[in-house]
Amino acid sequence: MSDAASSNPDKDARIAELEAALAARDTLIDTLRFQLAQLRRMTFGQSSEKLSAQIEQLELTLEELEGEAAVADVRQATSAQRSERPSPVRSLPPHLPRDEQRIEPETGRCNCPKCGGTLRPLGEDSDEILDVLPVQWRVIRTIRPKYSCRACEKIVQAPARAKAVARGKASFGTLAHVVVSKFDHHLPLYRQAEMMAAQGLDIDRSTLAGWAGQAAQLLDPIVSRIREEGLKAAKIHSDDTPVPMLVPGKGKTAQGRLWAYVVDDRASGANGPPLVWYKFTQTRSGTHPQTELKTFTGLLQADGYAGYAKLYGGNRIQEVACWAHFRRKIFENHQTSPTPLTTDLLERIGALYRIEDEVRGQPPDIRRQWRQEKARPLVDELRSAIDDALRRLSPKSAMAKALAYGRKRWIALTRFLDDGRAEVDNNIAERAMRSVAIGRKNWLFAGSEAGGERAAAIYSVIETAKLNGIEPQAYIGDVIAKIADGWPASRWDELMPWNWAAPQRPLIAEAA
Repeated sequence: MSDAASSNPDKDARIAELEAALAARDTLIDTLRFQLAQLRRMTFGQSSEKLSAQIEQLELTLEELEGEAAVADVRQATSAQRSERPSPVRSLPPHLPRDEQRIEPETGRCNCPKCGGTLRPLGEDSDEILDVLPVQWRVIRTIRPKYSCRACEKIVQAPARAKAVARGKASFGTLAHVVVSKFDHHLPLYRQAEMMAAQGLDIDRSTLAGWAGQAAQLLDPIVSRIREEGLKAAKIHSDDTPVPMLVPGKGKTAQGRLWAYVVDDRASGANGPPLVWYKFTQTRSGTHPQTELKTFTGLLQADGYAGYAKLYGGNRIQEVACWAHFRRKIFENHQTSPTPLTTDLLERIGALYRIEDEVRGQPPDIRRQWRQEKARPLVDELRSAIDDALRRLSPKSAMAKALAYGRKRWIALTRFLDDGRAEVDNNIAERAMRSVAIGRKNWLFAGSEAGGERAAAIYSVIETAKLNGIEPQAYIGDVIAKIADGWPASRWDELMPWNWAAPQRPLIAEAA
């Protein structure tokens, strides 16, 4: 074979060019995956909505690149007819139902296609793939036969079971599907109605709204119990967010508020259940958190909203401020005009978070000791740096105002050093608001005060279920069926998300 035949410079150059492009693509994918992982691990920095937007954008970019990479890899494998064993993939969850399909040889399992001899079992190869079926609506017909006694003519019939909606046509599972689709999957009711219509179900949006209201009413005992349990905690995280509310008869919206009160002590090694309850109010008056927490005693982690101030008047509630809020104010200045001062302060605060990472999940006494040894010296140095900067900066400058925000709350900011139950920030409450922030972009506004209260109740149940690792739709469908069927109040605790166990199989008896 000639040298020209064995080596084609143009072909080799093209191969090298393609290999370089593939390597660059793979490097970009790895870089984006790393950046995405970093954003997901971030516990401070930009507001949660901005952070969520960055994550969503990165995920979209990765989707495109990974899709292109998968197609390119398949083409390359097909053209080269590679025989290497494919890379191992994660096994599919064992709880999913299995639909087994057997593929026998064309000649059957008895006769050899070569000689006609008898075949004997030798083993088998198996493979699993993930399949999906569209949402399938069904009608459950409940029949209650009647019997009469031949001796006394008494009529005997099983009593009718509780219905999800009086004189309605929805099961408890349907109610759960509607509310979870709206408040967890962010599908407004009119979109759900459109999706149902595409499957031949003509159900008005107003009917769906009535079903959601019925589900919320049935869940009232669960919501009340979540709040009662939460107020017993030693530490609560609180935050609020605006929710537009439609003003009846005027076609305009007013600014309502949705407040979150979160109990989650897993970071300090506690075994108590995490929970959250929400409250809707028409204003942001400080009387709302003051009323909601009037029986609470312990640590309150929140932002610097003045409405909380009266709660800190005595010794009943101690304020724990949020380092993420303080850092955010410095970071906003750093974004517009970075200076050695902003860089230094951000690095110092970042060091505090790295110390927290090392002790997360430990009991309060260990966390306190660790913070005293590792974090307190850094906090003292940080305070000196802030005080020195405030002496040099103009009081009217944006940076001076940001630093003054922190110095004014210094006792509350440093309370986490002396109490291992406290967190370094209020991100626990901010995370509880993410679903609301995403959802309100889709359902736009609360139709009324009652609608806002209904949303708060359903969010309380859904988000508490998720905090406890429970799938919300299965939980709500099962629980509202039991409540409607007369579940005794003395056994409410058995229905709470942290105690609930999924039934072994769904019962069609719940249907309407």
